[in-house]
Amino acid sequence: MAASSEIYLELVELSGHVVAKGAWSATLRADCLYQSAHLAKPGRRCRLLQGTWEITPFTPLAALDLSLGTCIQVVWLSSSATDTPSRGHAFVAIKANGSVATWGDAGDGSDSSEVAPLLTEGVVQICGNQRAFAAIKANGSVVTWGDAGYGGSSSEVAPLLTEGVVQVCGAKLAFAAIKANGGVVTWGDAGCGGNSSEVAPLLTEGVVQVCGNDAAFAAVKANGSVVTWGDAGHGGSSSEVAPLLTEGVVQVCGKDSAFAAIKANGSVVTWGDAAYGGNSLEVAALLTEGVVQVCGKDSAFAAIKAKGSVVTWGDAAYGGNSSEVAELLTEGVVQISGTNFAFAAMKANGSVVTWGDAGYGGNSSEVAAFLTEGVVQICGTQLAFAAMKANGSVVTWGDAAYGGNSSEGAALLTEGVVQVCGTQLAFAAVKANGSVVTWGDAAYGGNSSEVAPLLKEDVVQVCGKESAFAAIKANGSVVTWGDADDGGNSSEVAALLTEGVQVC
Repeated sequence: MAASSEIYLELVELSGHVVAKGAWSATLRADCLYQSAHLAKPGRRCRLLQGTWEITPFTPLAALDLSLGTCIQVVWLSSSATDTPSRGHAFVAIKANGSVATWGDAGDGSDSSEVAPLLTEGVVQICGNQRAFAAIKANGSVVTWGDAGYGGSSSEVAPLLTEGVVQVCGAKLAFAAIKANGGVVTWGDAGCGGNSSEVAPLLTEGVVQVCGNDAAFAAVKANGSVVTWGDAGHGGSSSEVAPLLTEGVVQVCGKDSAFAAIKANGSVVTWGDAAYGGNSLEVAALLTEGVVQVCGKDSAFAAIKAKGSVVTWGDAAYGGNSSEVAELLTEGVVQISGTNFAFAAMKANGSVVTWGDAGYGGNSSEVAAFLTEGVVQICGTQLAFAAMKANGSVVTWGDAAYGGNSSEGAALLTEGVVQVCGTQLAFAAVKANGSVVTWGDAAYGGNSSEVAPLLKEDVVQVCGKESAFAAIKANGSVVTWGDADDGGNSSEVAALLTEGVQVC
């Protein structure tokens, strides 16, 4: 065990990339390591492992076994806890011993009984799509379950998934696994990305990122080129922009039916369904340089440039046209979030600018006075936004019935909030005292009265799926609510959720 006053550690991804490194006081708990990891990928959830032992935020650094080395493995979980709900109607929990518990809609992956013997230990990461899951184990093998047509069965490629997998990416109907040598293995719906045979020679090595949308994948290779496959109309074919994707690409963002690639020179290349953002010709002159981030939602994209200006394209009704607020988007934007129909941009001064469908979050005029400063996080459901401020208060707008109106719990949202999470049509806020406040559509988790006594204290994180929430408590136990059939009722696996749990 560690004994010196400071401990040197390196936080390393499965790919070998060092996320953070430095010396931390041995008197601290491991939440300082989680904070350092989250700085690298804000809004992403992760697990920290030392060998096969899981480090929780409450683990004392002095308890680390330095005889195992200074490398702490960072395993990024498949969904964001702070932006939008992840796909599907089922939950998966990874326990500290690497075993897995599942619950929710059986057709969407809650029934893992067929592979249960393979999920009793060693699982370090899980990725889900609309109706299936894929688990990566510490030995680099992959276990899949759920709807076979969506990738729940990987039997056709099983020999390729026995070792060496470092990351799995899910499209709506298929999966793609990146192996340690940069090769890619795919399975699921053949027409929607599960069959990559047409581009197989290009996927044998060198892939560093894979991104999926509803029906296609795009892979970025180490030489900056891009390979695409799946449904052509959804971006599975990039032939029209192929000369622009032979080098220099550093990141790809995919949403619904289109992709956007950022190149090293800050330019952006788009392809896929033109109506969904696959055609950016109208703003092409603004996308030739300086872009540092792209955010996509349903039928539109928004790009942030180096000086904080914003460029939008795609369906105007979904936020693809920001002309009405253009003067407010010329500088200072640091983050963009979206509902299905609108965008919200957070600026460096803590103010917020919104555009898109007025009824679904594009118009924030009713709460404008509360959005001029101090905002530190924005979370979107399908139809509403919630902004968390530095003083711990929360401001909401959008469709009132689906989270845009938080008046019933307003007294509880004036201070102390540290996290906001959404399902499709409801929100949940975690407060510094460990209590939880919910609002929005009751059927989607907006009413937590049935489990209220369990949400009064000790909650450290909340995860939202499409219509249910799961709260993780300090002792590692889990509390669920929302649509019972879609994960809001975890009674059948309650005995497995009493300690040491991380929810996906």
